[in-house]
Amino acid sequence: MVEVRLWSGLRPLVEGRDSVAVEGRTVGQILTALRRDYPALGPTLDAGVSVAVDGKMIASSLTEPVGEDSEVVLMARLKGG
Repeated sequence: MVEVRLWSGLRPLVEGRDSVAVEGRTVGQILTALRRDYPALGPTLDAGVSVAVDGKMIASSLTEPVGEDSEVVLMARLKGG
């Protein structure tokens, strides 16, 4: 299981929790598990989110590996400007 910390704006979609645990060994597997286990996150995930693994922003690699002890943070999509 991987603990995924959620940005404050996403917490209402998971009953106010600041983190949830899901199964997954890659960013893509984690996003799939979040969609399955927390359907309210689906529209937000579909619109796009930003994911950080161990302090590194993952731009678009769904195959980025994630270990059980990795720090994973899910937040609203960060936009440049």
